[in-house]
Amino acid sequence: MSAKSKNSDLPLVATANDLRTGAVVYRGVDGAWQRDISRAEIAERKDAAADLQERAETDLAVRVADLALIPIIRDGAFVRPAALREIIRATGPTIELPASQARP
Repeated sequence: MSAKSKNSDLPLVATANDLRTGAVVYRGVDGAWQRDISRAEIAERKDAAADLQERAETDLAVRVADLALIPIIRDGAFVRPAALREIIRATGPTIELPASQARP
């Protein structure tokens, strides 16, 4: 199984969906998956991206699904996805969702 990736000269991070919660997560340097993109492991070169992808693929179908390497933009310590689609995935829906029903 291989991850989707985009040809890009920008640095890349591994993103996926957590199998338990469905949340968008990013693979950190320590191998943990977290929701904060600023804590993601960043691959600067193609060989580093291939290594990151290989390590991230070990978690497919066990911890995460829909693995992809995505380009990011860094401005100092600030990190954000380069593509609008990934910004939306990282920040949530673009519309207000209906309020959930109160539990008894």
